[in-house]
Amino acid sequence: MRNGVRNLITDVPGLRVGNAQDAGLRSGSTVLLADHPFVAAVSLMGGAPGTRETDLLAPDRLVQEVDALVLSGGSAFGLDACSGVMEGLRAAGRGFAVGPARVPIVPGAILFDLLNGGDKDWARNPYADLGRAAFEAAGPEFDLGSAGAGYGAMTGTWKGGLGSASAVLQNGMTVGALVAVNALGSATVAEGPQFWAAPWEMGAEFGGLGIATGHDPMHEPPLTKRRGEATTIAIVATDAALTQAQAQRMAVAAQDGMARALVPSHTLLDGDLVFAAATGARALADPIADSFALGHAAACCLARAIARAVYLARTMAGDVQPAWHTRHGAA
Repeated sequence: MRNGVRNLITDVPGLRVGNAQDAGLRSGSTVLLADHPFVAAVSLMGGAPGTRETDLLAPDRLVQEVDALVLSGGSAFGLDACSGVMEGLRAAGRGFAVGPARVPIVPGAILFDLLNGGDKDWARNPYADLGRAAFEAAGPEFDLGSAGAGYGAMTGTWKGGLGSASAVLQNGMTVGALVAVNALGSATVAEGPQFWAAPWEMGAEFGGLGIATGHDPMHEPPLTKRRGEATTIAIVATDAALTQAQAQRMAVAAQDGMARALVPSHTLLDGDLVFAAATGARALADPIADSFALGHAAACCLARAIARAVYLARTMAGDVQPAWHTRHGAA
């Protein structure tokens, strides 16, 4: 397994990502798009989720493919970012055909960033506009750290952010992860600088600091965020041809990456969720062996993406949490 060229989820051919954020609002949205509709599934393990259109991702539902996936700040208000993406897709002639009508299928998930110091006293919900702006900005390159859905994110210790990572498997398939980290738990061992995800780091993508020593296994982490303030939302993607059931298993496996990189994770107060996306460009040569490899790679990529999100977060005026780099050096 090796890094993709960009070390982004867009190393999966045909995928594009767009970010939009508002500095005054201190929040933003991120969209994953593809050249064509793609198979998608979801695994939800947190106790406080906020989602849109996730029920249709079950393998027994009528719709088997989606047009986009959205990650957004804004708590329940942020679900309206999906509406903005739908508008963009409809204008482009995309969507599920129902007679002469087209209905873009855009599942999404949100994180809570309403208490991060931004101006939330809006007269009109701004998230549809952020979703449309993210749609218009989509491309193969995109910013990480304090960007898009991770713009105003926080964790139990440091500022959160938007992260991504990729890997190319020995079987030639590509896997990538995209994540907005707003977790109750911490991405670092104690106060850092080492990341929990260190055993899966490739190169020095989040500092090359190695594995921490001296961790107290009896340590009981404090509840450092209030009820409803946490969530890590992610997408793992591949160019493999997967059914919805196979994609769901990849999403489930990727949850292991979240548990490797954030301690604690999947708590009652988090809305932890992983979407899976499969573009279908590469047939599975061996459905069992290839699915096994895809699940492992998805977990590794997600762990790395989470660490990169925190590592690349940037200091901004009015921050209520420190960025990792302010204490441990420039990223």
